[in-house]
Amino acid sequence: MPFVMRTFLVTGASSGIGRAMAKKLLAMGFRVIGVSRDCSQFKQTHVNFSTFTLDLSNLKQLPIRMTELLQTQSQLDGVVFAAGAGQFGSLEEFSYAQIEQLMTLNFTSNALLTRALLPSLKRKRHADLIYIGSEAALKGSRKGAIYCASKFALRGFTQALREECAKSQVRVALINPGMVNTPFFDTLNFEPGSDASQYITAEDVADTLHYILSSNPNIVLDEINLSPLNKVIKFKP
Repeated sequence: MPFVMRTFLVTGASSGIGRAMAKKLLAMGFRVIGVSRDCSQFKQTHVNFSTFTLDLSNLKQLPIRMTELLQTQSQLDGVVFAAGAGQFGSLEEFSYAQIEQLMTLNFTSNALLTRALLPSLKRKRHADLIYIGSEAALKGSRKGAIYCASKFALRGFTQALREECAKSQVRVALINPGMVNTPFFDTLNFEPGSDASQYITAEDVADTLHYILSSNPNIVLDEINLSPLNKVIKFKP
């Protein structure tokens, strides 16, 4: 589409995929509002970058904070939902609180954010909602019952939302990456293999974002799956 200055909200913008997405949007000449629970993590400044403190685990505060955001950022043109976490294990290894926390971050907070922002986005000439899913949304896997459930939920949500937005100018896209070499794995007991053919980079995912936003505004790239050439899982000692 012809270039125009647009403003995007990016959740999880302080690290990993979210950080790469924010950097890509800035490189494209857009304004970016980086969302984080702790905005002190943003060390570098950019003329088109601003921050917004938001705890995605506090669902009761989300509608209030989104109202506050829209009062100062009425020009918002799209959202990249990149915040997320991983936790794996047999179902009985999860506490009830851990199940709730993972579903809240990976799915419910995305639904609430979308609900809060969608009415204003539907009034835009063009708007984009881009969600970061996972290959775990495509097939259930051992030790991944709750994580897969959260990503399956997000995938079903985006499919239904796309139908709901079909008569508006809001495009809904889902990116499902395989294992991405980011701090996502810092707290897990496994990680992708070390060879470049065995993992995806955050920049690869950001390139997919660029592709989506640069496409004809009259088409929707519903869902894009990214996989490393060779899938290798390496368990940590």
